[in-house]
Amino acid sequence: MSYIIVGLGNPGEEYADTRHNTGRMMLEAFRAAHKFPELVAKSKYSALVSEGEVGKESVLLIAPETFMNKSGSSLKPIAWNPKKAEKLVVIYDDLDLPLGKVKMSFNRGSGGHKGLESVTKAVKTPAFIRIRVGISPETPSGKLKKPSGDKIVGDFIVAPFKKAEEPILKKVAKQVTEALDLIISEPREIAMGKINSN
Repeated sequence: MSYIIVGLGNPGEEYADTRHNTGRMMLEAFRAAHKFPELVAKSKYSALVSEGEVGKESVLLIAPETFMNKSGSSLKPIAWNPKKAEKLVVIYDDLDLPLGKVKMSFNRGSGGHKGLESVTKAVKTPAFIRIRVGISPETPSGKLKKPSGDKIVGDFIVAPFKKAEEPILKKVAKQVTEALDLIISEPREIAMGKINSN
């Protein structure tokens, strides 16, 4: 399997449309855009899984069915090495970016994101690709309005997106699909430059 793309979130209908499930939502958008088979449960991974091809590259999609802070469990069955980790792509929600922004990074810290910490521990290296999807509001002038305080943040990330935010989310899903296509088809640094300049 060439590329392994993981969408972070929490299992269960009650979390389906929440901000913390942005990674899973983006994974599903990519799956649908490329007409991969439906995600199905695979006990080996404790995850929903789909496989397909983009161009000449084979791609495995994984949506962990564990809670966020145990996301890495779904990746433990894969025999990891540094080369394989470089083709791992993890999509997740980022409070440090406003809704509508998508950024790519590689070999960075977790920024306090529990799901990302779990993945890093499972693959034994931080040297993998991240697609960070903004979920925070911003002021009319474009200033980030990041929530603060453990309880406020906790309530915010497990709340569903507002109706007015749904059109933005659809545009973001298209952006993320295009970003993943670039990652699969271009050298990493070129893909990162194109994605982060948007």
